[in-house]
Amino acid sequence: MSDSHDATVFTVTSQGEVTIPQDFREKLNIDTPGRVRFIETEEGEVVIQSVKRPSDIRGGLASESEKEERSATMELCDERDRDKQKTDEKGGLSEQDR
Repeated sequence: MSDSHDATVFTVTSQGEVTIPQDFREKLNIDTPGRVRFIETEEGEVVIQSVKRPSDIRGGLASESEKEERSATMELCDERDRDKQKTDEKGGLSEQDR
């Protein structure tokens, strides 16, 4: 951070909210609506970092074949179908059916 004392003063609302000016949002890559993280350094300065939404980074580590987008609901329905099929193959009742 610079040692300059030339700074803009912002108002904090009674609910603790401050509007981040557009030029700062652009410089810090803060999306609107978005999220930020406040980090205090050892020197006592506060650093603001942009926080990406999970949907922005979802699948970032997955292989190309794993990147097919599926909702959690779809995954749960598939898992339920697999469980039901296993139970039917055994000829018994599932825990849910008892």
